[in-house]
Amino acid sequence: MSFVHLHVHSQYSLLDGFSNIKKLVSRAKELGMPAVALTDHGTMYGVIEFFNAAKAAEIKPIIGLEAYMASRRMQDRDPKLDKQSHHLLLLAQNQTGYQNLLKIASAAQLEGFYYYPRIDHDFLEKHSEGIIATSGCMSAEIPRALRERGPEEARRLLDWYYEVFGPDNFYIELQRHDISELESINRSLLQLGKRYNARYIATNDVHYINRQDARLQDILLAIQTGALITDPNRFRMSVDTFYLRSPDEMSKLFSEIPEALANTLEIADRCTVDLSNKGYHLPRFPVPDGFTAETYLRKLCEEGMRRRYGEHRVNDPVLRDRLEYELSVIHQMGFDAYFLIVWDLCRYARENGIWYNARGSAAGSMVAYTLDITLVEPVGYGLIFERFLNPGRISMPDIDMDFQDDLRPRLMEYCAQKYGDDKVAQIITFGTLGAKAAIRDVGRVMDIPLAEVDRVAKLIPGIPGKSVSISEALEQVPELKKLYQETDYLRDLIDTAAQMEGAVRNAGTHAAGVVITDEPVVNYVPLNRPTSGSEDSPIKTVTQFEMSIVESLGLLKVDFLGLRTLTIMARACKLIEERTGEKLGLHNIPIDDPETYEFISKGHTAGIFQLEGTGMTRYVMQMQPKNIDNVIAMVALYRPGPLEFIPTYIKRMHGEEQIQYRHPKLEPIFKETYGIPVYQEQIMRAAVELAGYTMSESDELRKVIAKKQKEKLAKHREKFINGAVERGMSREIAEAIFSDWEEFARYGFNKSHAADYGIIAVQTAYLKTHYTVEYMTALLSAEKNNTDKVAEYVADCRSMGIDVLPPDINTSGWDFTIEDRPGQKPAIRFGMGAIKNVGQGPVELIMEASKDGEFKSLNDFIRRVDLRAVGKRALECLIKVGALDSLGSRPALLEALDQIISVSASHFKAAQSGQLSFFGAFAETVDEIVLPFAASLDKREQLEWEKELLGLYVSDHPLSPYHSVLRRKITHFSGDLGEARDKEKVIVAGMVTRFRNHQTKSGKAMGFVTLEDIRGPIELVLFPRVWDKFSTLVGIDRVLLAEGKVDAAGGDPKILVDLLKEVNLDEAAAEDVPSAYTPGAFAVPASQPEEDLHPEWASEPQFVHSEPPPSFGSEPAAAAELSPAAAAPEDDDSVPYGPDDWHLFEPPVEEDFWFPEVMPDPQAEPPAAEENRAVGELHEEYTSSPKPLKTAARAAEVEPVQSEAPASIHPGSTDLAGSLNPEPAPGIAEASLSRWPAGETVAPHFLSMPFYVSSAGQNAGARAAENQSPQMVSVILRSCGDKQRDARRIKRIYGTLVSYPGNDKFSFTVFEGGRRFLLEFPNDTTGICPELIRKLINLAGEGNVSTEPIKIL
Repeated sequence: MSFVHLHVHSQYSLLDGFSNIKKLVSRAKELGMPAVALTDHGTMYGVIEFFNAAKAAEIKPIIGLEAYMASRRMQDRDPKLDKQSHHLLLLAQNQTGYQNLLKIASAAQLEGFYYYPRIDHDFLEKHSEGIIATSGCMSAEIPRALRERGPEEARRLLDWYYEVFGPDNFYIELQRHDISELESINRSLLQLGKRYNARYIATNDVHYINRQDARLQDILLAIQTGALITDPNRFRMSVDTFYLRSPDEMSKLFSEIPEALANTLEIADRCTVDLSNKGYHLPRFPVPDGFTAETYLRKLCEEGMRRRYGEHRVNDPVLRDRLEYELSVIHQMGFDAYFLIVWDLCRYARENGIWYNARGSAAGSMVAYTLDITLVEPVGYGLIFERFLNPGRISMPDIDMDFQDDLRPRLMEYCAQKYGDDKVAQIITFGTLGAKAAIRDVGRVMDIPLAEVDRVAKLIPGIPGKSVSISEALEQVPELKKLYQETDYLRDLIDTAAQMEGAVRNAGTHAAGVVITDEPVVNYVPLNRPTSGSEDSPIKTVTQFEMSIVESLGLLKVDFLGLRTLTIMARACKLIEERTGEKLGLHNIPIDDPETYEFISKGHTAGIFQLEGTGMTRYVMQMQPKNIDNVIAMVALYRPGPLEFIPTYIKRMHGEEQIQYRHPKLEPIFKETYGIPVYQEQIMRAAVELAGYTMSESDELRKVIAKKQKEKLAKHREKFINGAVERGMSREIAEAIFSDWEEFARYGFNKSHAADYGIIAVQTAYLKTHYTVEYMTALLSAEKNNTDKVAEYVADCRSMGIDVLPPDINTSGWDFTIEDRPGQKPAIRFGMGAIKNVGQGPVELIMEASKDGEFKSLNDFIRRVDLRAVGKRALECLIKVGALDSLGSRPALLEALDQIISVSASHFKAAQSGQLSFFGAFAETVDEIVLPFAASLDKREQLEWEKELLGLYVSDHPLSPYHSVLRRKITHFSGDLGEARDKEKVIVAGMVTRFRNHQTKSGKAMGFVTLEDIRGPIELVLFPRVWDKFSTLVGIDRVLLAEGKVDAAGGDPKILVDLLKEVNLDEAAAEDVPSAYTPGAFAVPASQPEEDLHPEWASEPQFVHSEPPPSFGSEPAAAAELSPAAAAPEDDDSVPYGPDDWHLFEPPVEEDFWFPEVMPDPQAEPPAAEENRAVGELHEEYTSSPKPLKTAARAAEVEPVQSEAPASIHPGSTDLAGSLNPEPAPGIAEASLSRWPAGETVAPHFLSMPFYVSSAGQNAGARAAENQSPQMVSVILRSCGDKQRDARRIKRIYGTLVSYPGNDKFSFTVFEGGRRFLLEFPNDTTGICPELIRKLINLAGEGNVSTEPIKIL
């Protein structure tokens, strides 16, 4: 007997579904089922994908939904009464039923969401037409009523459902699993059914496809709920039978109720829904009276043609024919309204001063150009309309719009207002488990040590633009294959993760896509509430269908992309107009200015769109571009694949290599790129010229080549060769040309997009060349929240002779500003918005008060600014970065901080109560603040404050005392290394900011070190021989001088170190050494010998816009692998992947070293498993002392050191606890100190470290979600052997924590003398975020930072 599964979940049941839709349909077909249903939890994410897959497999799709019924009304949200909801299975019988399912799924998300997307009885009753319902699973309303409230309540509910749906559309659902309660429920349902002459159906509540998938589904549950699979109390399914059972299995289970099986076939016959494309659904664009969309579009284009080309070219035959052709194609395809909609958005942007640009193939349209949608004149640049809109390939045009990122929401808001909120929605996206994420997630829930999981994950190659699967990695990476073959538990991890790979993990919102429809969107797609991170969008709904599905349904999608470069340009041009009166815009910034090309050829590319970054800068300097075509080519070439052609392009450009063409007809097409096929448009033109293709056919060829569609490619090969031979070309040459093109898929680029971005690149370069101060001010303002970028651009300013001044309450604004100085060049003043923990509110209060004149004294300041509203933490940060230096010294201001706020509060309270009007001038003399005497601030501590809160040193640099000494010794600063030739010998110097060691394949230790000089970072690689010799010199904050060779073959230049020495300021100052550094002496010539250009470097480029910052818990992107040629031959070890985030040193495993592990406290409550591992599975410990640490054996294998705990802690104690000041000064918070019992943990010797813990004041913010519990971040600290350095490190970690506002807590675990001490800070808070975690890891070391939820009892 056949059977149809009607209760089926796919992976779009995000919590617990593990059925891939295509595999699900394929299995149903294999089992001989005529149909299958899809009924995901509360959503319809997968119904179109399911419909298409079922149609392709020739089985009938049944569209359904397992809804959540609210306990009361769907608007009720009482945590005691409404947290629980009930399941309900709904199936669409016809198109009306499908429309009602759309509305049910949408309302559940938008109106009823509370823990789950819910509806209620009233809503269901209004939308019940065309729907078949069942009594549902054990978690449904009727079965729960039977279990919890008895048969009478179940009968009442059944009466309601039969009344709403009728006896023909309501079925009682029966399931059979090895669950004791289920049999009792089935018996009760069969008994109750007699009253209604009920019809029964058998279901299996399918959550995975095959029985063996139960383990994978269980792991998915653990991943989604953050549990370990070994946790007996976690959320899980109790049996492994929720799979796609065969009809025979179901027949045996329900042999006594055969009608329950037959009824599934009857329902399948009754349910017929067609979800195929019904044409386009463009919004109705209002046109003026007397016009149609076609005639109005023509009118606008004619006006635009006169404006863009001038009256003298309006009748140019080439231009006129092109415009007429495009308008005819647009009208024939029915897209007149589409262009009017995009034109209207651009019109609104222009009229409201919002800068915009259209990227991509739209630049090939003259219609778009005359409508002022695009910047690029298509005919002059040889751009092809068919690349954008092909009449032979009917599909919706796609114009991607870039807007100023700070004003993009205004465009979206306008769109919603013009077309109606109900006709506009953003588009959902789904995150899936990639290879590395699958390894990490599975490893976490399987409780495999983090170090082991990390080791496996890092062996999976990270190739830009291409994902590598686990199975591919096993074939490609011998070390991974070896691990797989030799280690059983890692083999299990890899096999399991490989099966989890690709599973849907979560839902998000597309960064730019917006749907605009003619009718309410809910008539076409179900809607979702805004996903996390998109709540602030002016468009408050999100489609439940992802982008490709939305487009396949014929809906209009417009991309509202935010481009920061446009924001920077707009701000710069506003400053230029204010200061010079010259009005610049995208329409008139020159792109043919020789000075601009000369400027970028010197390497001044920082902050220039598409051209910044070490690798790109190096090639730009070698190229020495002379015109816009050179820049457009570089934009197209600087990508994986075509990158290898850049050296050839440069040589041919400079006449150093002969240009060759396979056939003379190719020369006019490929001459602009010196015979190198760079653009897709070149292939299209060549197919037309050589083989007689039409433009439409050539676009199809381009698409086939790009997608490597073998069957279609073979047909085009034959077509091209035959066409070329007919036109006089030899078959041999034609075949060779087409074979060349087949490789073109790797590197062919859209010239329309390259031209558009190339123009903006040159325009930003023009602004930086001629209006440097204005451009850099705008650039710094736009990047003020990115401390790394701010530091980079400030260094760039200083290299160009522009001073960047520290923040000052009398002169700073929210953004960076220009400060004119008599007799000096203009400077840039730091914006207060760039200071961490100082929000916009406090800054606006200070700026408003400063309108009445500068603050003349501290007392003047506290009476004009209500410091209660500014807040203690914000004021403290302002003081630390020097914004109040004109009012007093930083130590004195910090010491008097509480008094300052108190006096200000008293003053404003009196003002508000009217007391000041009674006492007049007398009140002004009360509570005058006289700053206390304070010890002078340690210069290094001041600089650390600036570095922490601003991202860079502003008032000075730690290396300033060394500057004259280092300048005499070094050959290159960090900024010069991009100009150095590969293998060139250099001497560099700087302060160590991070470092770590790495074990080579042969087991030897080598090191990676990051130095920082006054211009930026320098990456060092120390091979085993060198590392063994100099590793003891490496330590945080040490100033080192390194001699070695440049490795420029792996992206950013690195130094392969031969010699390392520490710089002693006193000794070095006494030396009389002539300067080895000459500015500009190391510029790279325009061309170099072929062997110096390193085409192999092309495999790992450094992109300007590479990837978003990693999320907390995600894996850092792998750094580029160093060139094998750079390896030190005497060590016979290839260079490993350089780690992206280098942490504290892990020394080579030597006989004399012992690296203890933290032992758990048997008395203490264990933290969550993941955090426990983060603390418990630490890497090797390190001591910077040159003497080896002698111990008996590993802690896990030896008797712990036993010693008496001191009876009390006092100021004279030599241990860490005693180093805490027992009577802290005002403004200093005392840490709460706890200590575990003696003898639990063996740790390296830890020197006592006297330090104060500065108070961070009240919590400045709350977690984003009100119902999210606070967390505890724990930091483990050990000595590096230098007391002062240890003290600075702890202060820096403390300062880092309190500089992030939030309601999370933190503690330090300090190891000393064989014991561990717990330091808690009950009065301080922090805000856990990915950036904070990365900084803590950099400061404390990998494995020494963990988080866990705080249990609130």
